Amino acid sequence: MKTLFCCGFVLGAIAFAADPGYHVIQKIPLGGEGGWDYLTVDSAARRLYVSHATHVVVVDLDTGKPAGDIPDTPGVHGVALAPELNRGFVSNGKANTATIFDLKTLKAIGQVKTGANPDAILYDPFSKRVLTFNGRSNDATVFDAATGAVAGTIALGGKPEFSTTDAKGKIYVNIEDTGEVLQIDSQKLAVVKRISIKPCEEPSGMGLDVAHHRVFSVCGNKMMTVLDTEAGKVIATVPIGSGTDGAGFDAGAGLAFSSNGEGTLTVVRETSAGKFEVAETVKTQRGARTMAVDPKTHKVYLPTAEFGPTPAPTAEAPRPRPTPVKDSFTVLVVGK
Repeated sequence: MKTLFCCGFVLGAIAFAADPGYHVIQKIPLGGEGGWDYLTVDSAARRLYVSHATHVVVVDLDTGKPAGDIPDTPGVHGVALAPELNRGFVSNGKANTATIFDLKTLKAIGQVKTGANPDAILYDPFSKRVLTFNGRSNDATVFDAATGAVAGTIALGGKPEFSTTDAKGKIYVNIEDTGEVLQIDSQKLAVVKRISIKPCEEPSGMGLDVAHHRVFSVCGNKMMTVLDTEAGKVIATVPIGSGTDGAGFDAGAGLAFSSNGEGTLTVVRETSAGKFEVAETVKTQRGARTMAVDPKTHKVYLPTAEFGPTPAPTAEAPRPRPTPVKDSFTVLVVGK
């Protein structure tokens, strides 16, 4: 994979005068009611796991058709996968639990108690542990992927958002309210670095370029930061659209992405001079704020829906989102 990335990146740098040419090539209708959050690609098994309110919809990537469902996941945020263990994991924000399921049958085989409002969820193959990043208790619950036994809790000192792993013992997570990226040691279960990514405000989605030690964070003030994890500093900022909540990095293409709820996908590349720039801005659909990349096909998947009126603000939801229209839920497929 490193060789493929290197060659593709160099060739891409030479030809970067042209736009990559991404556009919406397909829509996968899923229907139903309720909101959504993260989605996860299993490139090897050709499956896409899509969070949808109280369940997870499983889509066959090759046919574009629903292939299964994981029910009883109230307030689902994300899905993590451990293929070598035949295990999958779902963060249930409203139940303060994580569901463990069988990847072949999609049947639930266990529940793990987590902190308050588990949001992002991550499987770290180096330690063979799962981490839920808990938005209300400002911590991470860590448990053994094979047994479900809780190994510990890591205090984060702020509200966590998306996370990634280099699969070598280092885990990175955005902290929304402090504007930081934390580096966690997955064996010691400890925060080893706190790195400010200012001028970023409210970082959410994250992508990781393992080969070049770079973390791409997307921010509420319409920018993407590029963090050099070895130097411990931001080396570039790139403008993106508004309403972002998701990001990704495609190592084979050498491109970073920001999914923007305004209805755009920002594609970011590194030039031959070592600078970062917007390669193109792809029109998607309003509400398509989260995303996942298939490293095999280089396609990008973004869930969204049509929307009705925006509810009145409340104490629990001071910035309410508009209500999705029943049966309009769909996944956009962006490719070339």
